[in-house]
Amino acid sequence: MKFFKKTNPISVTLLIAILAGVIGWQAGHMDYKVKWEGYKPEVNFSNEKTPKEASNVDFKLFWDTWKRVSENYVDKKAIDPQKMYYGAIQGMVAAVGDPYTVFLPPAQQKSTQEQLGGSFEGVGMELGFNKDKRLVVIAPLKGTPAEKAGIMPGDLIVKIEGKDATGFSVLEAVEVIRGGKGTPVKVEIYREGEDKTREISMVRDTIIVKSVEFEAKTTTKGKKVGYIRLSRFGERTFEEWSTSVSDAQASGSQAIVLDVRNNPGGFLDGARYIAAEFVENSVIYQIEDSNQKRQSFSTNRPGKLYKLPLVVLMNKGSASASEIVAGAMQDLKRAKLVGTQSFGKGTVQESIELPGGTGLHITTNKWLTPDARWIHTTGLTPDEKVELDPKEASSDAQLNKALEVLDTQ
Repeated sequence: MKFFKKTNPISVTLLIAILAGVIGWQAGHMDYKVKWEGYKPEVNFSNEKTPKEASNVDFKLFWDTWKRVSENYVDKKAIDPQKMYYGAIQGMVAAVGDPYTVFLPPAQQKSTQEQLGGSFEGVGMELGFNKDKRLVVIAPLKGTPAEKAGIMPGDLIVKIEGKDATGFSVLEAVEVIRGGKGTPVKVEIYREGEDKTREISMVRDTIIVKSVEFEAKTTTKGKKVGYIRLSRFGERTFEEWSTSVSDAQASGSQAIVLDVRNNPGGFLDGARYIAAEFVENSVIYQIEDSNQKRQSFSTNRPGKLYKLPLVVLMNKGSASASEIVAGAMQDLKRAKLVGTQSFGKGTVQESIELPGGTGLHITTNKWLTPDARWIHTTGLTPDEKVELDPKEASSDAQLNKALEVLDTQ
């Protein structure tokens, strides 16, 4: 939905989202020019030789195919050189077989940046891929059209606007689902345990997401609990988190519930920042490169909640950076995890801004928990497994269990 290391170089984690988009090609450090002459392009690379990996590739086939499509396709209005150019890049990057290594055309790159900024238009539905590389809902965002329509984590996207979504990339799904505020969109989903699919209609809206929210709670034994809901790791998270921690202290909280349910991830540095609030002088996660060399990342700031008992709530919609925090708390025996199995995204992407407003996301590393667990595709197992009953929407059994656990500490 979504990890990225920006070239500035700020590290982030991003589970690719339905309101972002994906597809890719590397053009970062190249100066290039495309010249159209009867739809037969000539590409001039001014500062770069042909990469050695491509030295034995005969590109004549590519240009021959381009020429034949451009000259012979029945609908000349459909021949858009720019789209064909991006499409060729898309195919190259998709050939590696990793749904998180993607190229973003300008519109999708802009959407990704808007989403991390906390404001965008759409239905508020984060998408990723399950272990079978099927398009799946990671999480509906709180208060959005997707949540109000009944979309749930783990729902498989079968059709979008009547189009078969099997084999869709996230970008292809985005192209169909995105639209103006107030316009309708229909998706057909399959939910585990059901014997048939269901069609869900939604109306697109402007999505404004506050990444951190605080609420004072009290256990049955009268213990004051600071409930902090962390919905994503975005650009506003540090500031909003600081405010919530101050609220927790001002309310006299004697314990903390950190809720990362349906949190699809975001900036990797955010995970390290949040975890440092609860532990000191500890490894939070490890990064492993393609040569299996590992680097550990420890707390890098003083926290304010070291001594308060902690429970972390998670579910199938908890992914990426939220799994880093939960996994660290579990390995360090700092907190009990309550809820259901998390999503399982254990890779890190580098985010590169390219010319023309495009972007490239490349999977460059794995991340592991402090105990060197790689939870990719499997997820984290809660210490206390608690399922939610959809028939009892007014009761939060997972939160109630968290408060019960804190009463024993």
